[in-house]
Amino acid sequence: MVATNLKAETMKLMEQRSGIEAEMNVIIENLCRPGGPGLSGNLLDSEGFPRADIDIPAVRAERHRLAEVRNDHKDITEKINQNIQVLHSARLTSTTTEDTGDAGMIDLNPSVNSATRDASRAMDVDVVVSKPFAVVDEITEGSPAAEDGVQLGDQLVKFGCVEFGENLLQRLAAEAQTNQGRAIPVVVLRQGARVSLAVTPRPWQGRGLLGWHIQII
Repeated sequence: MVATNLKAETMKLMEQRSGIEAEMNVIIENLCRPGGPGLSGNLLDSEGFPRADIDIPAVRAERHRLAEVRNDHKDITEKINQNIQVLHSARLTSTTTEDTGDAGMIDLNPSVNSATRDASRAMDVDVVVSKPFAVVDEITEGSPAAEDGVQLGDQLVKFGCVEFGENLLQRLAAEAQTNQGRAIPVVVLRQGARVSLAVTPRPWQGRGLLGWHIQII
């Protein structure tokens, strides 16, 4: 019963997280639209005056809201991970019991148990592969990233061997340097949909090997 309630709570949290991610996508797309201010771009012009081409109060409000939902996303993800660990431990205990052949214990409905295990595994996978860790907030026209299909506002879920974790900027730079001239499999979230790309870091007329700027989220 406890496991069932925990799974129901976890699924509800995942739905809430999906809603937060959708709101994040809308804000990011709006801020990163062509000519937009980006997630951290300067709101002043070259002479130090407020930019006349954007609604500065609206931009500040959107950036503030984005910071709030990012914190909510982090909190919910941590709670999901805690629940998954509990469910995973319970599943391991159950599997150990089954392997030792507990006398008198008969599985009356193996299909239900199998479905439960599959659902738990699915939740494990969702937590690992669906967590974006950075967003492309600037991309130069004609750059390797642009030519390979990366778009402004794409949220990085996986870049080669790099996924959500610590020291992301350093790991991303190392991955690009190590794979210079070789295609790197990349997974992004774009308007809520998962998109797979192959990006090849390479020298070009601009700066860096990719010609993008990303911000950790």
